[in-house]
Amino acid sequence: MNAMLFILIAVVFFALAYRFYFSFIAAKVAVLNDSRLTPSHRLYDGQNYYPTNKWILFGHHFAAIAGAGPLVGPVLAAQFGFFPGYLWMLLGAVLAGSIHDFIILTASVRHDGKSIAEIAKAEIGKLSGFTTSIAIMIILIISLAGLGLVVVNALAESPWGTFTIAATIPISIIMGFWMFKIRKGKTAEATLFGVIILSMCVILGRYIPGSPMAPWFTLDHKTLTIFLAGYGFFASALPVWMLLSPRDYLSSIMKISVITLLAIGIIVVAPELKMPAFTKFVHGGGPIIPGTLYPYLFITIACGAISGFHSLVSSGTTPKMIMRESDIKAIAAGSMLIEGTVSILALIAASSMFPLDYFQINISPEKFLSILPQLHSMGFYSSDLQNLAASVGEKIAGRTGGAVSLAVGMAQIFSSIPGFKSLMSYWYHFAIMFEALFILTTIDAGTRIARFVLQESIGKLYKPFGRANWLPGNLISSLLVVLTWGYFIYTGTVTTIWPMFGTANQLLAAIALSIGTSYIINNGKIKYAYVTIIPMLFIFAVTFTAGIENIIYIYYPQMIVEKTKVLGIVNIGLTVLIMTCAILIIVDAVPKWIKTALNKPPVLRNIQPS
Repeated sequence: MNAMLFILIAVVFFALAYRFYFSFIAAKVAVLNDSRLTPSHRLYDGQNYYPTNKWILFGHHFAAIAGAGPLVGPVLAAQFGFFPGYLWMLLGAVLAGSIHDFIILTASVRHDGKSIAEIAKAEIGKLSGFTTSIAIMIILIISLAGLGLVVVNALAESPWGTFTIAATIPISIIMGFWMFKIRKGKTAEATLFGVIILSMCVILGRYIPGSPMAPWFTLDHKTLTIFLAGYGFFASALPVWMLLSPRDYLSSIMKISVITLLAIGIIVVAPELKMPAFTKFVHGGGPIIPGTLYPYLFITIACGAISGFHSLVSSGTTPKMIMRESDIKAIAAGSMLIEGTVSILALIAASSMFPLDYFQINISPEKFLSILPQLHSMGFYSSDLQNLAASVGEKIAGRTGGAVSLAVGMAQIFSSIPGFKSLMSYWYHFAIMFEALFILTTIDAGTRIARFVLQESIGKLYKPFGRANWLPGNLISSLLVVLTWGYFIYTGTVTTIWPMFGTANQLLAAIALSIGTSYIINNGKIKYAYVTIIPMLFIFAVTFTAGIENIIYIYYPQMIVEKTKVLGIVNIGLTVLIMTCAILIIVDAVPKWIKTALNKPPVLRNIQPS
């Protein structure tokens, strides 16, 4: 089946949803009003609260939310066949993900740019605020450590990728001073400068390996971890206009450019989807994801449809930089819909490979040999792996995790464009570097968000610490956050807690939707509460099912084996803790919704700043 039809359906559906559905959300549910002064103006401090051009902030927000999820998740979920993942991303990005991001960003802007923990406290009660804080910090540290590990693995011993990504830092600092200080408002000039210099670095980076500069950028895992933690600290502590915002803006330009090129490549090449619409693995027993399609598809594909991490960005850095309320639609819904498109393109790139090659890359050689008869029984005989490995110049069999198979799929499509056939190796290594860049922008924003949450929490004990612009609090909390996630990467213990991230992340999305529902109801819009209640119920059902199945079939068996006993205990403990947090928030919120529905005043009402 040709991939073009699926691309056209997605683009048209997302465009119509943005034009009509999210205009309705903006006007009737969120009631966006440009006459209302945003926190970036009212609380301006030149560091965290900073009115930012809509498209620069769009770049920051998109870069922050689009980490590994929209790239790797769809690739791994392709084992179920291409259609289940495609349908979930198509519908989920509109009816769940974009709504989630839109309502939380609006609520945070109306609550002085505070985190969802503070919004929960104001909209539901102190219990919900406290439990949300616990869930946020656990998920943030796990996600930052896990994503950081992906970056470190991608860049280790890779001087081209390390050079190119390192170059984005000085380029971004120059752009920041250019746009915000020296030539204030001259965004086009800074953008042109940044794009030209970054493009030169990408091209020249190809020649770093084997050059006298190669040793400077050929770093091992531990050295890279130290540098990554150092970058995270400065991205968190420095004024947002100096490094974080311009770097994310520059990264987004590159991300969107590459994705646009991939879309054009798919249009020109019109690849056939070799992966069937459904495979036998929808019933479970898959070599990549052992569970059944329900619930595991919906926690494997996160960012492409809905992700709890987005609520942290939408109540972290972004609301402190919104220039006017009408920008929320483009930044929240626009970014999520583009991320949905990215995920669909990633799925198509993986599904355009021969299924036998897809499985041989994404599982260990031993496991591949053991399931080969089963794959043959499913009609998977054709293979081009030897030619692919020779073309990219690397051994690609058994490179699990999804990143390599995505890079191979992208390289196949790019090299099929007329005139590009001889550049397969270049496109493969470029795609690997691109994936690392995609993920790194989530780490810097995530670190800053974790710093805000930590400052808010400690600020309850010592008030100056709660001020985002108080320098000692800024430096101490930034250091604590990077030391924590940096330790997990450096010691390798992140692999202990990473497996439960998918479930925990989606549980946070369900928590955020319940907080968003309270916000809608408390602001007199109960008749529109269905826009968050429906996806909330679905995500709760999916994640609780996945959490229980993980405990019974994965974590408990780990716990009763001496070698993996600690691993099992930690995973069970964290999963139960976050599930308990979600239950407590729902139990706290639902009675208030019912009282409002019965025309009784809610226990707490939202007090919006004037």
